[in-house]
Amino acid sequence: MRRGIVLAAVLTAAFGANALAENATLTVHADKPGAVINKYIYGQFSEHLGTGIYGGIYVGKDSKIPNTRGMRNDVIAALKDLHVPLVRWPGGCFADEYHWRDGIGPKRVTRINTNWGGVPDPNTFGTHEFFDFVELIGADAYVNANMGTGTAAEAAQWLEYMTGDQDTTLVQERKANGRDKPFKVSIYALGNETWGCGGNMRGEYYADQYNQWATFMKTAQKPGPLMLASGDRSGEAIDFTKALMANRRAPMDGISLHYYTTLGKWEDKDSALGFNESGWITTLSQTLKMDGFIKNHDDVMTEAEKKTAAEGGHKNKVGLYIDEWGTWYKPEPGSNPGFLVQQNTIRDALVAAANLNIFHKHADRVTMTSIAQTINVLQAMILTDGPKMVKTPTYWAFYMYKPFQDATSLPVDIKSGTYSYGGVTIPQVSASAAKAKDGSIVIGLANLDPHKPASIAAALDGVKGTVVSGQILTGDAMDAHNSFEKPDVVHPVAFTGASLSGGKLTATLPAKSVVVLTIK
Repeated sequence: MRRGIVLAAVLTAAFGANALAENATLTVHADKPGAVINKYIYGQFSEHLGTGIYGGIYVGKDSKIPNTRGMRNDVIAALKDLHVPLVRWPGGCFADEYHWRDGIGPKRVTRINTNWGGVPDPNTFGTHEFFDFVELIGADAYVNANMGTGTAAEAAQWLEYMTGDQDTTLVQERKANGRDKPFKVSIYALGNETWGCGGNMRGEYYADQYNQWATFMKTAQKPGPLMLASGDRSGEAIDFTKALMANRRAPMDGISLHYYTTLGKWEDKDSALGFNESGWITTLSQTLKMDGFIKNHDDVMTEAEKKTAAEGGHKNKVGLYIDEWGTWYKPEPGSNPGFLVQQNTIRDALVAAANLNIFHKHADRVTMTSIAQTINVLQAMILTDGPKMVKTPTYWAFYMYKPFQDATSLPVDIKSGTYSYGGVTIPQVSASAAKAKDGSIVIGLANLDPHKPASIAAALDGVKGTVVSGQILTGDAMDAHNSFEKPDVVHPVAFTGASLSGGKLTATLPAKSVVVLTIK
């Protein structure tokens, strides 16, 4: 009851400030449908890092924490509710020192995790456990092969071990380890951050390495995995994308792109809690750069595809897979800095919504993303502490955006007011729209201003809806968050601030809010 009263007070305060609301106009072009929003845009990333795997996902069969074959039941249920479509594993930088044979069979090999905290990894969570996990939550598997310290033969043999269906020695070994039918690998990546922790390579050198390795990734699985090349760093770099697109010889379905939201320079990181308004607006202004980064890569890829097609080469469109993104703050005080532990606030929910809106806009090129990371690491969906579990504001943003999975993107024209502070100015409202699989129109909105509501007037071209409903996620402070002691401070509630009349939609978005509307 208290939670409802507090949230009602927040909403009343916001709507009471209506006279100060900034105005925004929106046109949704349902009569001009775009690309399908691939459900893989809502992918997750789970690396052997801190307690992201051990303690977060896997506690072992003998744990007092309720589990299914060692996987936490509470986490399984939460991720199933989120409709997670895809999980990336085992890394990340960890992948390029990971040897898959260490994590199969009854006797596992313990090694030091040199990238994240210098702690021993017992490899009790390996190939079979990963596939058990994704099957339990109903997700597909994205497996990252080791190009940094591995070989093409090792990567090819792992693929055969996972997907082989004939009576080979590797398939017999998989069956002896408890899995008769083949695993399904949806995405197979060759290397990770090969420009840095994955080998400090040049783009041209990696392009040659990729072509060599990809040639030998043969599988009985039909259709085979999507083959992914390791792409650029920091969002704005385009040298790897250029090199890979200019040198396509082996099959290449996607090129990855990594971009983390900081305060600007890599070393400039904000606190996850207790930050000031400068930290609020700078974080949001930095995350909005994703739109320009995608456009730059799309331009390079489009030009290269035209050139290759004209020369009679590969004709497939290469996807841009943003398989690491999200906020990166200072580690939580008192934690192991190598474990990348951080809290998660309404600011992170807005970061998530703004990026998802950007990905929807570029759905013809961005066909997969995975936020970093699923549990206990960086911008996590879920935090755990022993038997305790809490869903973060980012979890709830993803939850509200579920109808966008495999929906058809709709072009959106938006004229928004601005929000300014400390010499930084950004658009107040972020938006995207789509036609869901059930025929309804969904609109995702984020008011990035922490103080002022936003009044939206929307024209719906090609829409004959008569009923609008929605959900809202907001909080009473810029760092409103859920804790183990207070797990439901930030959670979605029904949104009643929208109306539909004569094909026109109006809505007032409270300050610092995420709103998803459904029109039927």
